[in-house]
Amino acid sequence: MSKVFILGGTGFLGYYTVRELLSKGYEVKTMALPPMPTEDLLPAEVECSLGNINELSDDEIRDLLSDCEGFIYAAGADERVVPQKPAMKFFYEANVLPTQRLARLAKEAGVKKFVVFGSYFAEFAERLPEYNLRTQAYPNTRLLQEQVAFAEGEGSMTVTSLRLPYIFGTMPGRAPLWKMYTDQLKGRPVYPVLKGGTAMVTVEQVAEAAVGAMENGKHRHTYAISALNMKFQDFFQMMVDALGQTETTQVPVVEYDQMKSVYEDIDRKAAEKGLEHGMHMVVSSKLQTEDLYLDPADTMSVLGIKEHDVIQSIKETLATCV
Repeated sequence: MSKVFILGGTGFLGYYTVRELLSKGYEVKTMALPPMPTEDLLPAEVECSLGNINELSDDEIRDLLSDCEGFIYAAGADERVVPQKPAMKFFYEANVLPTQRLARLAKEAGVKKFVVFGSYFAEFAERLPEYNLRTQAYPNTRLLQEQVAFAEGEGSMTVTSLRLPYIFGTMPGRAPLWKMYTDQLKGRPVYPVLKGGTAMVTVEQVAEAAVGAMENGKHRHTYAISALNMKFQDFFQMMVDALGQTETTQVPVVEYDQMKSVYEDIDRKAAEKGLEHGMHMVVSSKLQTEDLYLDPADTMSVLGIKEHDVIQSIKETLATCV
C-alpha cells in the first residue's frame, strides 16, 4: 500500500479525493488551511495537519513528503477571486509559484506521481485562440502553472494536469459555490443568459479522475474531463426551479451585444476600486456565447471515470444552496 499526499484535503475537491484514495486502499496524508469544516470530517486513519504549507521551510516540506509516492495539488485561487490589480501578479503568486516550489520539493522527496487540479479555461485558451485568453490573468497563469509543474517533474516524476469544468456535489460543513448564483436569482423576474453552454462533472468524478491520472496518467498530459454538456439557459432554469420560482422568473437567451455594456460597467467599477478580474467580464461573458463542451469519451476510459447521474447531483447541490 502506498501513501498519497493531498494539498487541500479538507476542501471540496480534496475531501472527495481523500475518500476515493481510501476506497482504493491508499494511505493518505493531507495538509489544509484551518479551520476544519466539521470536527469529524476525515476518517481517523488520515494523517491531517492544519496550516499553510507555503510557510514551511524546504526541509520541512521534504520531510512531510518523504514517505509519499503521490502528490495531488487540490488547492489554489480560482477565477471567482477578484484581487487587487494587477490580477496577473496575484494569480501568478497564488497558483504558479507555490506549484513550482512544491513540485520541485516533491521530486526531491522521492514523490513519483504529481497531479495538478487546473481549469478548463486553460483548455479553451488553446482551443479558442480568437478569444486571446492567454492575455487574461487567470487562463494565462493556469497554463503557466501546468508548465512549471511539468518542467519540475522532468526526469523522475510524472506530472499531469486535470482541466476541470463546472463541478457539482455537496460536503459536510461547506456551502456549495453555486449559492452565490442562487442568491443572485432570488426574487428576480428576469435573469438573462447568453447562448452558450458548458461541460459538467460531479465531484466524485473529479476524485476518480485524480486517482486515475496518478495511476495511469502520462507525463506532461492534460486531461480536460467532462461527463455532461449543458446550455447555460437549461442550467439557470434548474436554479430557478430549485428556488421555486418557475412561474415567476424567466431565463431568456439574449445577444451578447445587449449585455455588453453591463459587463463593461462591472469591469469599470472593479478598476475604480483598484481591483481586476482574472478574466475581464467582457471577455468571460463573450466566452459564454460559445458551447464550452468537452467529449467525455476523451478521458473517461483512460482515467477510469465512472458514470454518475450529473443531473441528480446538480439538483442535490442546488437544493443545498437554497
